[in-house]
Amino acid sequence: MPGAELGPDRVVVTGATGRMGEELLAACEERGHDVLAVSESDDDAISGADLADHLEPGDVLVDFTLPEASLGYVETAADAGVPVVIGTTGYDGAGEASIEEAAEQVPVLRASNFARGIQALLGAVREAVAALPGYDVEVTETHHNGKRDAPSGTALSILDGIDDARGDELDRKYGREGVDPREDGEVGVHVRRAGGIKGEHEVLLAGNEEVLTLTHRAESRGVFAAGALDAAEWLAGREAGLYAFEDLI
Repeated sequence: MPGAELGPDRVVVTGATGRMGEELLAACEERGHDVLAVSESDDDAISGADLADHLEPGDVLVDFTLPEASLGYVETAADAGVPVVIGTTGYDGAGEASIEEAAEQVPVLRASNFARGIQALLGAVREAVAALPGYDVEVTETHHNGKRDAPSGTALSILDGIDDARGDELDRKYGREGVDPREDGEVGVHVRRAGGIKGEHEVLLAGNEEVLTLTHRAESRGVFAAGALDAAEWLAGREAGLYAFEDLI
């Protein structure tokens, strides 16, 4: 596999002072990667406006920021020929199109969740849903009280997997209120935001007088940082295109 063992010469971390940015910097230090920190709120980091002047061949940019900032970073990296790992979620249609355009210039690996256990969960959910046709399905996700997008990108990936396994697009019912009995062809979606919870995703299937629950819980953001660095190391030197974390796994 070309590039699989080369790794980046340097990891460019955007949003370096954010929750994930700090985890990524720590993970880079642990693995011995050279780092370029990008932040709008730290005098020791470069700003996004200056990013183009600092990118070099051999860099890989890792982005966990907000959609509006992320698109600028991705475009700058693509123009410089620098591969990009994207963990940001919550893009609109125009943002999705911009990422696809960037992937025509450089390798872009995008994932809603960089925990290896989530990849196992996604596979298990597809298998369970396919094996239990007609069972009711409910998806619940829980994150810290500062998370902006709802449902989470991971929950949306789970819901897409459920649709694929059923061979149909289920009606996504977001919460319930008042007189609102469950109807055929729907999947319940529930979002919780509290405290500092790193990330929990649960899929419940019920029918035939039995209940099956599949759950993943991240106990540290370091899980996501490690996965993102795995992706950066894997992506370096690959051909332009849009990749997924499951390609690495």
